Amino acid sequence: MSTDALARYPDLAGRTVFVTGGGSGIGAAFVRAFAGQGARVGFCDIADEPSRALVARLPGSMLHYARADVRDIPALQRAIGDAARALGPITVLVNNAARDDRHAMGDVTVEYWDENQAVNLRHQFFATQAVAPMMAGAGGGSVINLGSISWMRGRPAMVGYTTAKAAIGGMTRVLARELGSKNIRVNAIVPGAIVTERQARLWNTPEAEREFLDQQCLKFRLSENDVARTALFLASDEARGITGQNLIVDAGLGQTSVVA
Repeated sequence: MSTDALARYPDLAGRTVFVTGGGSGIGAAFVRAFAGQGARVGFCDIADEPSRALVARLPGSMLHYARADVRDIPALQRAIGDAARALGPITVLVNNAARDDRHAMGDVTVEYWDENQAVNLRHQFFATQAVAPMMAGAGGGSVINLGSISWMRGRPAMVGYTTAKAAIGGMTRVLARELGSKNIRVNAIVPGAIVTERQARLWNTPEAEREFLDQQCLKFRLSENDVARTALFLASDEARGITGQNLIVDAGLGQTSVVA
């Protein structure tokens, strides 16, 4: 689905959005979707080549890309500050960056655990901390965190990732309460099984396809654009009364207790 087919939110035109991990996968879908709404979009990623290619594919859009590793909080904060100076105060933050590596419980070391939390959880708080003053100064804003249905389903072989994603739900609730008086809304999108290039390359076998479709209520595979459409809504004034919520986009996958 192209961005031309997405619903239009006129209030997003001219807003400044920042997306972590925006160079590929779901992150790139966020960048494309917000740019298609006429928003000014800053994003960071560690993958330089696909990020620059994404910018080249969106001529005429107001984009600002910075190479930054979200595990390096000072570098992330610099990227956010640079985007704000280039595009204007950030009023929409999409905390997207994550890495859903598989790992056996017995193989997890202290160092691996800490690195896993750094790439999947820690940066979401510090990015929000960095943009909150800008949003408050602008009269409000929208923070969109990215969770995962995996922890709700008890997915094995990824306990570090699922722990981080479970914590994002709690962080979302607390920050919504803490920032609400400044008219800053904080919500989380909780995706199910999304077909991305990385998923297709590493884990998406015909058997996995059948399992997901069997377990979902809706019998089609979700794409990055299904998540991006939800982010546009949560960022817009149409969602002005929604905060502290974990919005599940999983085609009904979480309705089953079967572990896949």
